[in-house]
Amino acid sequence: MHIHARSIRYFDMIRRCASIREAARHLHVASSAVNRQLLQLEDEIGSPLFERLSSGLRLTAAGEAFTRHVITVLQDEHRLATELELLRGVRKGSVSVAAVEGLNADLMPAVLTQMHRRYPMIQIHVRTCGSDQAAQAVIQGDADVGIGFSVKRHEHLRQCTMGRFALGAIVPPKHPIAQLERVNFSQCAAYPLILPTPELSMHSLLQPLVSHHKRALQVLLETSSIELAKSLVERGVGIFFQSRLGLERELREGRLVHVPLDTPTPLYSELGVYVRAGRTLPSALDAFNHIMADAIETREDDESLALRAEIAAPQKTLTESLLAKA
Repeated sequence: MHIHARSIRYFDMIRRCASIREAARHLHVASSAVNRQLLQLEDEIGSPLFERLSSGLRLTAAGEAFTRHVITVLQDEHRLATELELLRGVRKGSVSVAAVEGLNADLMPAVLTQMHRRYPMIQIHVRTCGSDQAAQAVIQGDADVGIGFSVKRHEHLRQCTMGRFALGAIVPPKHPIAQLERVNFSQCAAYPLILPTPELSMHSLLQPLVSHHKRALQVLLETSSIELAKSLVERGVGIFFQSRLGLERELREGRLVHVPLDTPTPLYSELGVYVRAGRTLPSALDAFNHIMADAIETREDDESLALRAEIAAPQKTLTESLLAKA
C-alpha cells in the first residue's frame, strides 16, 4: 500500500488536534482539503481511522494501529534529513526533550552546555513535565527522548540509560537530622513534613512509610514542585524527601543537607532515559543520549563518593544532636 506523505502529515495533525478544523489551521490549508485527504486515506486503508463524536475526533482501533506506523515514518524522515545534513558536512539537526523539573537545576544545564560546545548547530527543544507525561510524549511522537523517574515499562518505550539515586530527607544544615549518617521515617515524623503529590515519583516510594506510620503526621504542605519544597525546607518550614538530583547547587553551597533514609528495603529514585521502541536514532539524538548517559553516570559516582565520605566522618545520634543544640 502506497500512502502519500501529505496524507501522513495531515493524519498526524488531525490526531494531535482531535479536530479537522484545528488541524487545518495548524497546517495553513482549508478544512475541506484536510477532510478530503482523511477520507481518501480511510478509503485506501478500508477502515475508519477516527470516531466522529460531538466532542471531537477519537482514534479507532485502526487509527491507533496506523498512528504507530505514522510516528515511525515521520521520525525516520527526520533521521534521514539529519544524516543527509551530516553527509554534507553540516552538523545540523534538532532534538526534542520531555523531562522532569528536578533536572533543570543542574543536570539538564550541564548536558545542554556540553551539547552546545560539541554540536553548536544542533537545536534542542526542552519541555518540562511529569515522568508519566514525558513517557507519553515519546510514545505519541511528541518528543524524541523522555527523561523521568520510575517510568513504567511500555512496549513502545526503550530504555537507553538508567541511574539509581538514594531517597533521603532534606533539611537545613543546623537541623538535628543534618548531623546523622542515616535517618528513619519515624525520626523525620517528629518534625513538620512537606510531602510530594502523586505527580512526583517520590510519592509512591514514600507511601508505604507514610501508611505504616502509626502516629499522626504534621503535614504542612503537599506539592508537585521540587523548587517550592526545597525553598521551604531552606527556610526551616519542614522536611522534604527526594534524591540528590535537583539539589546540586544547594548541597555544594551548604544551604541544604541530604540524609539518606534508613528503610528495610533501600529506596531509590530510578532516573531513566527513553526513546520510542524500534526507532533508528538520528545522529543528533544519539549524541544527546550519550552525553546524558555520561552525566547520569557521573552523578551516580558523585553520590557514592559522598555517601562514603559521610560514613567515614564521625556521626552523632539524634539524641546527641538535640543535646548539643540545647
